[in-house]
Amino acid sequence: MNKSLRQWLNEYGVSHTNPTNKLIHWMAVPTIYFTVVALLWAIPTPWDRLAMPWLNWATLAMVPVMFFYWRLSGPLALGMALITVLMFGVVVAYEAAFSFPIAYTALIIFVVAWIFQFIGHEIEGKKPSFFKDVQFLLIGPLWVMHFLYRRFHLPV
Repeated sequence: MNKSLRQWLNEYGVSHTNPTNKLIHWMAVPTIYFTVVALLWAIPTPWDRLAMPWLNWATLAMVPVMFFYWRLSGPLALGMALITVLMFGVVVAYEAAFSFPIAYTALIIFVVAWIFQFIGHEIEGKKPSFFKDVQFLLIGPLWVMHFLYRRFHLPV
């Protein structure tokens, strides 16, 4: 069964009602999304990265992710695409500015953010949604984006 945006967000929201857990998710979900982008960006490719620097595992992985988002909501998908491109830019800027590999930095931040996520769910008293359906790992960032759209009265 294909769930609608409303169904996904409502089901995700069931385990994200506690204000502390929500705050943790507001910070940790985008952080985790960024670290996944950075980790995928860092994976070596079998093609020449110098000739095609933007063609890598991160950009390739985002194609089906954006289709998933687009199926749920065109406007939210555009917002997610914009944020993702900005994250690509941050990765490129990091690599230009620092000699410490972004994969190590992203991995450390990824682990810390997930620790906070699990603390939030302990406070909430409910298991993370992705234990029920792995697709909720994609819904988390959309859930945050949805709240931003609502805050600024943008159509979803």
